[in-house]
Amino acid sequence: MPTQLIEEPLSITCVFSNGRRSDYCLDGLPNPLLARDLATGLVDLIHPHGTADSDGTVNFYVQALRNMVRTLAAQGFTGGAAQLRRGQLAEFWMTSPTRLEALTRGMLEGFAQTGGTLGEGVLDLASGRHFNIQPYRHALPPYPEEEWQRLAEVCRTLVDESYAVHRQALAAAARGKHPGSGGWTAENVRWLLARLGPVTTARFGKELGCTEGAIWQRGGFLQANAGLFPTHDALIAYRLLFGIYSGIVPDGIDDLVTDDIDWAGDSTVLLSYIKGRTATESLTLPRRAVRLLEQWLAHSALLRSFTGPRDRRQLWVALSRPGQFTVVTGSGARAAIQRWVVRHQILAQDGSPLKIHRSRIRTTHHAMRDKNTWTGSGRATIDPNHTPAVEGDHYLTSVTPAQQRAVEAVIEDAQHDMLRRSHPPAVITQEDAVALACGYPQLMAALDLDDAAIAELVGGQRDVFTAACGDQLSGLHGPKGRPCPARPWVCLLCPLAVFAPRHAANLLRLKAFFSRQWQQMPAAQFMAVFGPYTARIQQILDRFDPAVLAAATVHVADRDDELPLRPEEMTA
Repeated sequence: MPTQLIEEPLSITCVFSNGRRSDYCLDGLPNPLLARDLATGLVDLIHPHGTADSDGTVNFYVQALRNMVRTLAAQGFTGGAAQLRRGQLAEFWMTSPTRLEALTRGMLEGFAQTGGTLGEGVLDLASGRHFNIQPYRHALPPYPEEEWQRLAEVCRTLVDESYAVHRQALAAAARGKHPGSGGWTAENVRWLLARLGPVTTARFGKELGCTEGAIWQRGGFLQANAGLFPTHDALIAYRLLFGIYSGIVPDGIDDLVTDDIDWAGDSTVLLSYIKGRTATESLTLPRRAVRLLEQWLAHSALLRSFTGPRDRRQLWVALSRPGQFTVVTGSGARAAIQRWVVRHQILAQDGSPLKIHRSRIRTTHHAMRDKNTWTGSGRATIDPNHTPAVEGDHYLTSVTPAQQRAVEAVIEDAQHDMLRRSHPPAVITQEDAVALACGYPQLMAALDLDDAAIAELVGGQRDVFTAACGDQLSGLHGPKGRPCPARPWVCLLCPLAVFAPRHAANLLRLKAFFSRQWQQMPAAQFMAVFGPYTARIQQILDRFDPAVLAAATVHVADRDDELPLRPEEMTA
């Protein structure tokens, strides 16, 4: 289990969703009975059961637990949570800081939810109104549309201009040659810099056998560096524009590395990132964000080739500024961004420099998305005097032909998904192409397979992890003509999948993976993510010979490394 309560010595061990493990010792407290009860409630608040999913958050709970146990022990209390009384808790919470009250109330509620016994009225008090009211913090409002458009336009202009200069510099470098033999020209300077990397004037002069002063006197050195390698000025524009297009949280953008980018076709990217409050998350990037990401990877490719292994993995790399050849990773401090705003004259509505809050960029991204779509929109009720039924009749039925075709396409996709789930799995009991063709004529007709394709299907040449695939380039789960990007369990419901006895071991490994996920995920979340696949895999395995399953079970070790999983899909 990712989160466990250790009895001796009393401690909690947990594994967060990003894979990090932490241990918290609770031994040596003056009242071990109360400490254990509160620790039981704390386990219910930690991932995967609760929302506490980082070392810092759990550490706050642990400190609050110790504080409560020691404070009540100093007052002579020696019992467990069942012996706590309303007056005693009210006195403790009224004299406690806001955070301590909130954290200890949560642990008592968690203890009750796990089946623990509390005194009369204690749970009502713990779940009721706080004595120390937490200060209300107003969330930053979205940017006004004028400011939002101005910021996006400036970022887009800087990004395009810097990339155009970069491409011109690369073309000039391709035409140049060594300045020692070809003379000091713009093309030759770029030619040498493209081979030396972002060096200082001293290093460049050493290569040519001249002094730094001679380099500055000839001119063009800084311009060549700024053209070949992205500067921090361009990096800020790229990152702000990426947040505008994608809506990813600022800390998620800060920590991106190249390994987080998972390409699924030419125009689809699944981006994994770390969100400080909820750990690992994934997002299919919008088309504009994908194109911007492609442009940045091309823009920074030359500089990345001259960095060390550690910096090369970072997605955001740039020079601190032309003439100061220090490679920086990350966005820099807020002061650097505000200097960038002043430098490019991005003004607010009152004429002052626009204050950039990157979390406010995320808020504005979602607000603008709500204005352009009905799904999840806060504007779903256009007229407060209309019921949803009236608005549906008046507005949703008045669509253009293109909108009508889009709605029909969504309905057809949903119907096809339901039909695929209703079809029985295609399981062959004998590895014989003739038997396959005779036993599944409807499958052969649907897949339009010839004799050679059938032989490959049965012989193993078209195997994926859990099945043999009729056509991996059909585009059912990704762009047509590209390899299917679906996860291993998606094949269980795919109409192109054919299951043979040689797949039994992998199917059993997948079933064991479902069992591990069931143990660590809330039931509702598990059924939403894996529910249809768990039912399907049992249907498939029931069609196999018991002897085949018994032989395959020997090869199943019930570990994550047996399956091709992403880091966020690991169970331990």
